[in-house]
Amino acid sequence: MPLALNYTQGVMSEDAGLKAGRKITEAFLKWHGLGGNKVMTPNVTMQIQALPKNGALSGGEPVEGAWLECKTPSFALAARDVQVGFFKEATDIISAAAEGRLPRDRIYSNVVHTVDGTWNLDGEAMTNSQLSERISQG
Repeated sequence: MPLALNYTQGVMSEDAGLKAGRKITEAFLKWHGLGGNKVMTPNVTMQIQALPKNGALSGGEPVEGAWLECKTPSFALAARDVQVGFFKEATDIISAAAEGRLPRDRIYSNVVHTVDGTWNLDGEAMTNSQLSERISQG
């Protein structure tokens, strides 16, 4: 399940971005009850990218910020308590990584639920039920 953390340069250091990515990955697994799951742990990936100062806009104007996007099957991040808990924790992680350089209202997040059957795990396209079965083995 690919997660992506993008932030404008200067908001956090490269090392802080890496640490935030690790913590967000751990939080994602935790909120889904999958901490230590041998199938899912290596399959929750994180892309971390620092954008140039003018590489992001808000209302058409340059903005400093951080963006977290999660691409998941429809059963992930579906329960309201998981949504609220995970995104609060992720926002806290990003805010701490920014060390006061980024107000919380400049931390954005979203989820993209994918079409059932489009998950590729170990080179095999899987449906949600096939993926759930594989996860239960971990």
